[in-house]
Amino acid sequence: MIGDRRAAILGLITDYYIKTGEPLGSKSLCEMLPYPISSATIRNEMALLSSMGYLEQRHTSGGRVPTKAAYRYYVDNLLNAERLSEYEKQKIVQMLSVNASDPERLLADAATALSELTGCAAFYSTVKDSLDCVQGVELIPAGGGRVMLVMLTLGGKIKSSVCNLNCRVDDEFKSIFYAFIKRYFIGTPLDEIDLTFIQSAAPMLGERVFDMLPLLSTLCSLCKEASDGTLSIVGETKLLSQTELGDSVFNLLMFLAGKEKLEKLLNRFSKANIEQTLLLGDENPVYELKNTSMAIAKFDYNNSQIATLGIIGSLRVDYNTILPRVDYIIKLTRTYLKEGGIKYE
Repeated sequence: MIGDRRAAILGLITDYYIKTGEPLGSKSLCEMLPYPISSATIRNEMALLSSMGYLEQRHTSGGRVPTKAAYRYYVDNLLNAERLSEYEKQKIVQMLSVNASDPERLLADAATALSELTGCAAFYSTVKDSLDCVQGVELIPAGGGRVMLVMLTLGGKIKSSVCNLNCRVDDEFKSIFYAFIKRYFIGTPLDEIDLTFIQSAAPMLGERVFDMLPLLSTLCSLCKEASDGTLSIVGETKLLSQTELGDSVFNLLMFLAGKEKLEKLLNRFSKANIEQTLLLGDENPVYELKNTSMAIAKFDYNNSQIATLGIIGSLRVDYNTILPRVDYIIKLTRTYLKEGGIKYE
C-alpha cells in the first residue's frame, strides 16, 4: 500500500494527465488537495512515488506523469466510475436488441456500440467449433427465378444467400429438396460438408440434380463460412486521435489490419478460465499492444459456442467514463447470448 496521501496525489496526477495530457507540478497539486500541505512535502511524496515506479518526470523542471504501473493502481484502487443514466442504458438496449437473437449480428452491434461510446477501436471474434452442425435449412422464393437459402446451425449461427435457378421452385421441388437435406445435411458437422461430400450425395437426386446444384454449392459455401471462426474490427481510425499513442499508432494499425496476432491472442484467451479482463501496457503479451489498454470479454453460449468482444485504446483513456459503458455492453451482450434476446434491466 502507498498510503492515503500518496494515493490522493497519484490519483490527482493521473486524472489530470488523462484529461489534459500534461504533467502536474507540486504547486498546482497544493491547490487541488482538500487539505493544506506544503510544496516541499508534495515534492517529497512525488519523489517517493517515482522511486516506487508510479510516476516519471520527462523533463528536469517539469511535473510528473503516471507510469504504466500507475494506471493499474489507478484502475484497481482509485477509480471513480460514472454511473450510466437510464437514457444511456436504453440507448444501448436499442442498439443491441435489434439482432439479439442472432449471435454474430449481436456481437457486431456490440462492437459498434463499444467503439461509438468509448472512442476506441473495438472487435469481436467467434471461435471455430468443430462440433457445430446443420440444424435447419429453409428456401424462400424471391421472384424472378431467385430463391433465398437460409441455414441455421446448432450453435445458433444464421447464414443466408440468394441463388438464381433455372427451374420453378414449386411444391415438388421443395419436397425433394427438403427430403434430401434432412437425409444428408441435418445433424452433419459443418466441417464435413464440402464439394466432395456434395458430389457423393448428389446422385441421389437423380434427374433433379442439375436443378438443385446451385443450391447445394451455395449451401456448401455457407457451411464453410459458418464453420470458420471470424474476427471483425471496427473504429480503428479512432486511434489516430489518441495522441498518447504517438508514432506507435501506425504499428498498432498495421497489427490490427493483419489480424493474425490478434486472432491468436483471442484464441488463447478463449481457452483461459477468465470471463473478462483489462490488460494495461506491458500486461499485454503482444509487442504492438504495449502502449494500450485492452478490455476483453469471453462468452459461452448455444451448445459451447465461444466468442470474444472488447476494445483497444491508449493508456490515457478516461477509465471513469469508459469502463462502466464497456461493462454494461458486455453484461447486456452476455444476457442476450444466453437468453436469446430477453431484455436486460
